[in-house]
Amino acid sequence: MNDIDATGDPGWDGVVADVATRRAASRSMGGPERLAKHRAAGKLDARARLAYLLDPGSFLELGTLVGGEESPADAVVVGSGRIDGRPVMVGAEDFTVKAGTISAAANAKRYRIAELALADRVPLVMLLEGAGYRADGRGHGARTPTDMIAQAQCSGRVPIVTAVLGASAGHGALIAPISDFAVMSANGSIFTAGPPVVSESLGEIITKEELGGPDVALTSGLIHNGAEDDAAALDLLRTYLSYFPTSAWSHPPQFVPADGHGDDVGERLLPAILDLVPRNGRQVYDMHDVIDLVFDTGSGFEVQPRFGRSMLCVLARLGGHPVAVVANQPNVLAGSIDADSADKAAHFIAVADSFHLPLVFLSDNPGVLPGSASERQAILRKGARMYAAQTRATVPKFEVTLRKAYGFGSMVMGMIPFDHQSGIFAFPGATMGAMGASAMSRSRKSDDDEAARLHRAEVEASYRSADGFGFDELIDPRELRNVLLQSLGRALYRRQAPAEPVARVGIMP
Repeated sequence: MNDIDATGDPGWDGVVADVATRRAASRSMGGPERLAKHRAAGKLDARARLAYLLDPGSFLELGTLVGGEESPADAVVVGSGRIDGRPVMVGAEDFTVKAGTISAAANAKRYRIAELALADRVPLVMLLEGAGYRADGRGHGARTPTDMIAQAQCSGRVPIVTAVLGASAGHGALIAPISDFAVMSANGSIFTAGPPVVSESLGEIITKEELGGPDVALTSGLIHNGAEDDAAALDLLRTYLSYFPTSAWSHPPQFVPADGHGDDVGERLLPAILDLVPRNGRQVYDMHDVIDLVFDTGSGFEVQPRFGRSMLCVLARLGGHPVAVVANQPNVLAGSIDADSADKAAHFIAVADSFHLPLVFLSDNPGVLPGSASERQAILRKGARMYAAQTRATVPKFEVTLRKAYGFGSMVMGMIPFDHQSGIFAFPGATMGAMGASAMSRSRKSDDDEAARLHRAEVEASYRSADGFGFDELIDPRELRNVLLQSLGRALYRRQAPAEPVARVGIMP
């Protein structure tokens, strides 16, 4: 019956029409004027962001009617969808509705998608632009679970990725530092509290860009990668997720090349590497060029390029298999490991290990960075944090010493024997030890004869190490890709058991 009956029931037609009307009102967000202002600032609205990120037609919204007419979707659009055919849970703060603030009901929506992401073992994606908790006196402080509980429980079990696409403050912003990977558009900013609160509490007059814009968030290490606009930031999320499994209960997806492109993932010698890596250990070069040459063509994706720049953390593929590359960068601080680079690498290694990506260390460093400034940044603790991350890693790991690795700088890069490596290799002439010959000569105040002897001993070090089986093999540099490819192919046979989340023990330094 479709007409109103004697009891006043409108029938299915009336009910369906009513639901459609209410949904349409919710999907109108903050209304035409606020949406136009938002778009004029060069930003996509919350629903347009989801439409761009997700596979067409895959979004299933949850909690559409939360907030009613007063607060459409209660300022956060949530649901499920697919990215490159794989399911994800998503949430997008809607700044056009009450500045994207969080009420008790909005908190429940955020909690729910994190809860479902963990239960269904799929990634959690958050798109931020909001002013934190809503000061409306309704529900804030009530005994209800915060969304951060569910988000924290996701960590290490399902990938968590975040994009900051506008101003993000307070409670809503806290998902970014919990995330495995966070990006920011040029319009983004992130902070504990915004400029008005800072001005009131500290007397500091500051803009949101100065407080937490890209120049601050990217160089501090809070945000991993930057992008020009919303679309570019969302593209980074899609690319990042392509290297990872949907959860820690599965292995990373292997890339299968199209017909005729098998050479991109197969074995090949690398004669160009002899021109890229100078034989003189004091001469700088760009490790990016080596990574581009060694790994599958065009597969590199650098994480945190503006933070800890003496270390490169790059997602790449080797024979189609996703791997995590940790490499010293000789053209920054001569490749020395400073506090920021160690901190960055420790996080990168932990994420890779959590989701079963093999680790490849490319070592070329004069050690951990000394000096008073470095010590004030707690270099020993940060270095120990990186060392703890790599030595606790459960995935196959490979270490290659290209030219040098001294002292603690060799340990954090996974070079020391009996550290559960699946392969340890070195180029001929690679030097190692407590310190370089020049530094040792100066510290011992050596005369010319002793200095020359120390230098000769340094040059011969790789052969002495090979003689004592200090490496699995001393390799021709041109063989590097093939050696890694063959070793990885063997090591992946440990995946004969189902994947599971990594159980970690020990206190992180």
